[in-house]
Parts: sequence; C-alpha cells; structure tokens
Amino acid sequence: MKEDNTTELTQLGSNSTDYTYDNPSAEILECFENQNQKRDYVINFDFPEFTSLCPKTGQPDFASFKVEYIPKEKCLESKSVKLYFFSYRNNGNFMETITNQVLSDMVEVCDPKWMKVTGDFNARGGLVIKVVAEHRSCLPI
Repeated sequence: MKEDNTTELTQLGSNSTDYTYDNPSAEILECFENQNQKRDYVINFDFPEFTSLCPKTGQPDFASFKVEYIPKEKCLESKSVKLYFFSYRNNGNFMETITNQVLSDMVEVCDPKWMKVTGDFNARGGLVIKVVAEHRSCLPI
C-alpha cells in the first residue's frame, strides 16, 4: 500500500490552529490525493454544530451540515473541513446562500465526481429550513 502524502497539509498535526470565525473561504480547505481513483466510493462528513448569523437581524442560525461526495483525484481533509465550517460563525448570510457557497467552495477545491451538501437548519419561528445543493461532473443526471 502506498503511503498518503501529507506534505501539503498545513493544518492537520499543527501545534497551533488558526480559527477564523467571520471569513469563509475555499482557501481554508485542504486536500490529499485519492489513492483509490479507479473505484467510486462515497465520503460523508456530518457537522452538527454549524452556526452563522441572519444577515438582517444578526440572530444566530444553527444547523447540521452533511457533505456527501464521490472523489476524483482529491479528497477533502477533515480538519480543514471543520475549520471551514467554523469560519461561518460570525458571517451573516441567508441559509440558501451559505449552503450553495459551501458546495461551490468544496467543488472548487477537490473537483469531485459528485457532491451533495445538505444544510438542515434549526427551527426559527416554527419553520424548519433544509437546503440541498448538488454537483455532478461525471454521473448522469
């Protein structure tokens, strides 16, 4: 078995972690080489502690995010995914905007065959909002 190349990963195993709470960016996300490119398999990330702010009222929005994807050449590194989700904490955007931005940033960084991002937001005023955004590059629609 070939060893995983970790030379480009800057956050995993670092003695100091830089937490950003108001500037979500694709640059936070890091990847490593997919060593099983001949096989389709699904990777799942569940992040149940997502927090952002309503852009109008500044009130906190809480959500659980789920990311499912089939990698091509790169896999997302999990610590960077966690730090990426933290970066929304003091960011004010609508739930639909955030969910689609998460998908866009992750697709930009790892270029998967398929990816689905689900933002399951907690009830606010008796209304629950779930936003699902999907990307396909190699799979039929």
